[in-house]
Amino acid sequence: MTDKAPLKIHDLRPAPGANKAKIRKGRGEASKGKTAGRGTKGTHARNTVHLGFEGGQVPLQRRLPKLKGFSNALFKTTYQVVNLDKLGELFPQGGDVTVETLIAKGAVRKNQPVKVLGTGEISVAVNVTAHAFSSSAKEKIAAAGGSATEL
Repeated sequence: MTDKAPLKIHDLRPAPGANKAKIRKGRGEASKGKTAGRGTKGTHARNTVHLGFEGGQVPLQRRLPKLKGFSNALFKTTYQVVNLDKLGELFPQGGDVTVETLIAKGAVRKNQPVKVLGTGEISVAVNVTAHAFSSSAKEKIAAAGGSATEL
């Protein structure tokens, strides 16, 4: 510690050779006995309560409904979307466009299905291979002289 720095709590250390005994709570009234730091009366002074106990109020897990209907949301397919104008930017010369080339160019993430949508225009002939296409995307790709193949 330098002389210029102010004294801080975290700089304090016990004196060399100091050894203070641990407080033995709950070992009789002569030495921090009796309530042993738990206060007076009440649930926590006597014993602990089970997880989820809310002091006599109906607990959250009993207030919520149990098994209400069925949802197909868990089984829905979520596609990564690529628009035609983006394909035109990434492949200005046209050519073959696959999911792997889109991953390499950073347009989509791997291990997720890809859907091509028809937003924007495309002027070059591209042969696109993807998991799904919108009908307008298929029409515009075919009109530009390319092809759309579903995986």
